[in-house]
Amino acid sequence: MEPQFLRELIVRYQDVFFSVNSKLDAVLKDHMPDGLTIDQYATLRYIRDNGPCTSSELADIFCVGKSSITAIVNRLFEKELIERVPHKKDRRVTHLNLTEEGSRVTNDMEERIQRALAPYLDQFEAEEAMAFINTFEKLARVLHG
Repeated sequence: MEPQFLRELIVRYQDVFFSVNSKLDAVLKDHMPDGLTIDQYATLRYIRDNGPCTSSELADIFCVGKSSITAIVNRLFEKELIERVPHKKDRRVTHLNLTEEGSRVTNDMEERIQRALAPYLDQFEAEEAMAFINTFEKLARVLHG
């Protein structure tokens, strides 16, 4: 791509990214139960969808420091939404699993988010929505190598 065209695309991307993320964050926060953050929900959803994992794995997946993920994990543990299970062979490793309540909260949140976002995505034709999601997924793959 030509440098000037690339610069224009980057400016447009930044503008729309900040606008969309700000609005979506506000919409999602409105649908979160008291005391649950978007990052905590994302952590619960990751564990539900991928099974038991470690704090280090979560830090890598979410591109945050281990201290940040430790704070999230501690809060989820205090709320009894996750449990810590020591590795059978290596006691230095602790796996994180959802509790029954964690599964219930995660599934409830997913339904709330579906209802919250459906009116926005419903503004697109099916082909437009698929093209958007496919492009966004491609960007995620490029960013993650």
